Amino acid sequence: MDSLNRKSVLGMALGPCLAWGLATATMAETVPLPAPTGDVILTVRGEIAQTNGDGAAALDRAMIDAIGVTTMHTGTIWTEGTSEFQGVELSRLMRHLGADGTTLRLIALNEYAVEIPMTEAVDGGPLLAFHMDGTDLSPRDKGPLWMVYPYDLKPDEYKNEVSHARSIWQLTVIEVLP
Repeated sequence: MDSLNRKSVLGMALGPCLAWGLATATMAETVPLPAPTGDVILTVRGEIAQTNGDGAAALDRAMIDAIGVTTMHTGTIWTEGTSEFQGVELSRLMRHLGADGTTLRLIALNEYAVEIPMTEAVDGGPLLAFHMDGTDLSPRDKGPLWMVYPYDLKPDEYKNEVSHARSIWQLTVIEVLP
């Protein structure tokens, strides 16, 4: 058998196996989010792929921690000096939930809401902070979540009235809009 025929026979034998493997990989279902075991501090609904009930993702603190905690040092117009914030980057949360929208509507405990373009959800951008200077944020201190921008790290981008207006605290709901 010449080399051309060997390649053809090999291709005919392996082709279906490779095709089956690729089809199986693409048919694999995504693992749904687990149910929260602690108090829910954030609900994300709308155009998201990962949910854990009623078309929304209900997240407790442990679930947010598992997405990945980031630390940011920055000053704000509401605090004195530079503070250390810990939380999840908005971009990382949106990727984790498979968000596919153009606008995010962020809603606070008192129903105050802001809309921001999805393009704000960039790596190194806003942080959904749950911890400031060694203390968990409570509703009395802008918690459970406070959207903090890296004001000092990227002053040309974030030290402005628009970013300050989008720095919603007591955040509890994010709606991913088409």
